Amino acid sequence: MDLIALIETHGYWMLALGCLLEGESLLVLAGFAAHEGHLSPAGVLAVATVMAMVGDQIYFWIGRWRGPQLLARHPKLAAKAERVHRLLDRWHAPLIIGLRFAYGLRIAGPIFIGASPLPAWRFALYNGIGAVIWAVLVGGIGWAFGAAAQALLGELQRYQMGLMGALLGAALLVWMWRRLRRPQR
Repeated sequence: MDLIALIETHGYWMLALGCLLEGESLLVLAGFAAHEGHLSPAGVLAVATVMAMVGDQIYFWIGRWRGPQLLARHPKLAAKAERVHRLLDRWHAPLIIGLRFAYGLRIAGPIFIGASPLPAWRFALYNGIGAVIWAVLVGGIGWAFGAAAQALLGELQRYQMGLMGALLGAALLVWMWRRLRRPQR
């Protein structure tokens, strides 16, 4: 099975899985694949938006359920959570939307917010808005990269497979590098 067939067969569910976590790299690749006609642009945006929102809602409810216990066990996190709670009181909409774009806070942010007294419906509303913005911007980067690559390569379409493979390999290396850099708990 070649790379294009793999993308067309498994692209959406891989994107869905990636967007439950920190899925920027996969969304950029999916945007590129959509530009190249291997995935539907609307499908990529829909999957990314829904799964990013679902993932953050899950983390929010984990924070609601176990946030106080997690913070009690980790005093350093508790100090950060207090700062997040103070910011939430004043800037809840931009903070909830912006956390999606903050490296390292994509999972921790919703857990902190879940441990706060912020109403669940308010988090869901701004989480949805943030998920749409995130999907369009990050997926758009992949689409723009596809357009730039097409313009630069022009008739060199035969390199398309190699470029997709290199991008996939680079995304995998970035993901592995991020995971290895995280401090062990």
